[in-house]
Amino acid sequence: MLRLSAVFATALLAGCMLVGCSRGVRAAEPVKPEKDRKPAPDFALKDTDGKTVKLADYKGKVVLLDFWATWCGPCKIEIPWFMAFERKYKDRDFSVLGVAMDDEGWEAVKPFLQDMGVNYRVVMGNDFTAQAYGGVEALPTTFLIDREGRIAATHVGLAGKKAFEDGIEKLLQAPAPSGGIVPALIVVGAK
Repeated sequence: MLRLSAVFATALLAGCMLVGCSRGVRAAEPVKPEKDRKPAPDFALKDTDGKTVKLADYKGKVVLLDFWATWCGPCKIEIPWFMAFERKYKDRDFSVLGVAMDDEGWEAVKPFLQDMGVNYRVVMGNDFTAQAYGGVEALPTTFLIDREGRIAATHVGLAGKKAFEDGIEKLLQAPAPSGGIVPALIVVGAK
């Protein structure tokens, strides 16, 4: 009986690591056609230095917006990929923006970021922001946002590195918006 429990626990852990840390996991989706993209909700959240960051600050850039947590196994797999994307594409109007969803706040997140050597900006998320993005129920949940500030793809759970990279490449091929104007975004207040 004890052996069966150990096998079950191992299978559960492996499943969580492969698909995500919560229920309701969907497969990675390809980049949506432009006509099917919806505006990404704006937000005002604090970064590690206490500065307010808004998604609107990234207008004209392709953004990988990653909802994650320090305790999430699949998140730990994806973060080094996102660091590599930040290095590779930062000169092409691309940014990674992490949204930490840890209940312990910066006390847990700051040491994790330092240990991992994270090279992109991270903000502290909240339930209100997660709800604005469709009720983020699984971590990681990652959105690719086009230069116009619209959600072009959503990846729930652990997606393949190539799926992210293909989406980023496709979005970077689109020209920057003329005049840097981004359509009005839905504004999400911070608590």
